[in-house]
Amino acid sequence: MHHNDSPNLDPRTDITDLYVFQKPGELSKSILILNVNPEATTHANAFDPQASYEFKIDNNGDFEAEIAFHVLFSTLDNGKQTATLYRAIGEAARGAGAVGEAIIQHAPVSFTRESRNTTEGQYWFFAGLRNEPFFADPVGFVNNMQWTGQDFWGDKNVFGIVLEVPNSALGSQPNIGIWGRTMVQVHGILIPVNQMGRPGTNVFRQGADTNATPPAQQRERFFSQYVAMFETFGYREAEATTLALEWLPDILPYDYTSAAGYPNGRQLTDDVVDHVVKIMTCGKMKDDLLKPHTNYLAEFPYLGIPHEALTSS
Repeated sequence: MHHNDSPNLDPRTDITDLYVFQKPGELSKSILILNVNPEATTHANAFDPQASYEFKIDNNGDFEAEIAFHVLFSTLDNGKQTATLYRAIGEAARGAGAVGEAIIQHAPVSFTRESRNTTEGQYWFFAGLRNEPFFADPVGFVNNMQWTGQDFWGDKNVFGIVLEVPNSALGSQPNIGIWGRTMVQVHGILIPVNQMGRPGTNVFRQGADTNATPPAQQRERFFSQYVAMFETFGYREAEATTLALEWLPDILPYDYTSAAGYPNGRQLTDDVVDHVVKIMTCGKMKDDLLKPHTNYLAEFPYLGIPHEALTSS
């Protein structure tokens, strides 16, 4: 679900959501979206030039990245910022920062309502201020699911990174796993600060530090903790074990030959909160009474035009 639950994180590298879906009308391409900076631009007005914003792709089921897309940003200069997109394969895909081949360079970041897109061959790229696509009732959620019908994020913005890529760039095997990651420099070394695959991990994390733990290590570290958590929801041990295997590691499954939504990737209109509510109540409740936003775009970059930006501080 929405990751806006990390008050100690720098908002510039605080991941809100990850979306992956087949490009509408063009089955040979996929759309990858990583959103950061909740409630932009209240707390931050640019991307972090010392950070690495990453899409990690596992295409052989070992929970390690065999392919990766990394985005690095320039320093904000006179209200302008640019981005460079790298694609790494093999061992380099497990690294961070400026590794692999530079696919797109010096792409302008959009800080206004205008979408400034950059193209190179079969790739399209966007980065900048956009309408928050997530919809949920957090007040009702924490109040024992007594829904208010109010969408907290209905008038909010985020910073989005949107890629349109040929499916061939994701590997020859269509059934893959994807997660987003942000890395920041500490004493000259890039370290992980935020990570997200499946929506809902912030609800199910229950203190497990999956943000800093690579997916390949998450089952070993957190499996028993997740089983116990699902048992508290009322599931039998066998059912809880199945759910723990589904949610660990925190990787979003995606078959790029299918246009189906979550849990096959995640589309902007997928109601992932309903899915989480159903799990947490053992199927007794299935609806938080909210519907998707109506301002998504039908074309790239798909994220809606931003609301009038709030004053940064």
